Amino acid sequence: MSPLPAQSTRRVAVLAGARVPFARSDGPYATASNQEMLTAALDGLVERHGLQGPGEVGEFVAGAVLKHSRDFNLARETVLGSALHHSTPAYDIQQACGTGLQAVIAAANKIALGQTGSAIAGGADTASDAPLGVNDRLRRILLEARRAKSLGGRAKALAKVRPGHLVPDIPRNAEPRTGLSMGEHTAVTARAWGVTREAQDELAATSHRRLAAAYERGFFQDLVIPFRGLSRDQNLRPGSTVEKLAALKPVFGLSGPDPTMTAGNSTPLTDGAATVLLASEEWAEARGLEPLAHLTAYETAAVDFVGGDVAGGEDGLLMAPAYAVPRMLERAGLGIEDFDLVEIHEAFASQVLATLAAWEKRGLAPVDRARLNVAGSSLATGHPFAATGARIVATLAGLLAERGGPGRGLISVCAAGGQGVTAILERT
Repeated sequence: MSPLPAQSTRRVAVLAGARVPFARSDGPYATASNQEMLTAALDGLVERHGLQGPGEVGEFVAGAVLKHSRDFNLARETVLGSALHHSTPAYDIQQACGTGLQAVIAAANKIALGQTGSAIAGGADTASDAPLGVNDRLRRILLEARRAKSLGGRAKALAKVRPGHLVPDIPRNAEPRTGLSMGEHTAVTARAWGVTREAQDELAATSHRRLAAAYERGFFQDLVIPFRGLSRDQNLRPGSTVEKLAALKPVFGLSGPDPTMTAGNSTPLTDGAATVLLASEEWAEARGLEPLAHLTAYETAAVDFVGGDVAGGEDGLLMAPAYAVPRMLERAGLGIEDFDLVEIHEAFASQVLATLAAWEKRGLAPVDRARLNVAGSSLATGHPFAATGARIVATLAGLLAERGGPGRGLISVCAAGGQGVTAILERT
C-alpha cells in the first residue's frame, strides 16, 4: 500500500462572533434552555453574515456542561431549529469550562487540514435550568421493576419505594474526587500563592470598568445579540469599585485563616451562549469577509489536583494553564512580551493572579496589566461554562482587529477537573 501524500495545513481565520448577553442565573433566562440560547446566538451569526444557504458552513460544533437528557444531540438540534441550513452536520463536545475553546480548536483542525472550508463553534450553559437526576435508590428500584418477569415481581420491587427516594439528585458545584467546590479549591490556591484580598478586588473592579467602557464605545455592537430583554451582560456593574467590593464578606475558604474570596471577586452562576465563525482564507476571500485574526497555536494541560502539590499551589484545581502556556510559547518561539493582548478567563480573581505568578515562576515575563483583559472578562460578563471560550475568542479577535495593525493575543482558560486550554491569535 502506498503511503498517503503529505498534507500541508492552511491558516485558520477568525471571521466573526455572536453571543447573547450573559445573565445571572434564575434571572431573565430562567426558563431558557441551552438549545434556545445557543440557537439565538447561532441565528445572530448566520443572519448577520448571510450564511443561510445549503453547504454555506461546513459544520457546527458546540457543547454544554450542564446538560439535560434532551440535550444529548445539542449541536445538531440547534442547527435544526436555526437559520443555518439543516443539511449542516453538527456534533457535541465537552471539556468543562474549556468547552467553548475546545470547540474552536476542533473546528480549526478540520479547516487547517482542508477537511472543510468553514465551521461555527460555540457553547451554551444555563445554571438556572440545571438538570435534576432521579434519586439513585429510586433509579435502582425502577430498573429492578423493569427487569421483573411478572406483574407480581414488578409490584414487589415498587413496594420498596420510600418517601426519601423521591428527593431528586441536584447537581453540585463540587469535584467528584474531592467533594470540594471550585471556590474552596481556589481558596487553597489563593492561600498558597499569597494572593491578597486587595489585589483580587482591584482585578474585579477593573474587569467591570473595562467591560463598561467597551460597551460605551460600541465594541460589542457586532458581537452581542439582544435576547429576552437584555442588550448587555446583566452581571456588569459599571460603578463597581475597590471600596465597594471591600465591604463584601468572604464566601470561600472560611475554614482557613484570613479568607479573601467574596461573591464580588468570584464569577457568579450565569446563563448564556456564544458562537464564533472560523474559515480558511480562501473561503473568506470568496465571500468578501476580512479575517479579524488567525488562530495559530493551541495547547492543553492537566494537573493532579487530587494527589499532586495542591497545598504548595503548583497543582491547584485551576492551575493547568500555568503549564500549558509556557509549553505553547516554547513551541511557538514566543515570550509573554511578544503579546499585545492577554485574555485570562476570570473564574476567580485569585485564580488569575495565581496564574500570573506561576507564569513568572516558570520564567515568563510579567504580564503588563494594561494588556490584560482590556475589555473586561468573566468577573464582569459572567461565566456560562461552555460559552466562555467562544466569547473570549471572538472578543480577542475583535480587539486585535480594532487596533488596526499587526498584533498577537494570548488566551488562557482554566477548567474543572484540573484542566486548562490555551491558544494564540495573530493578526498580520
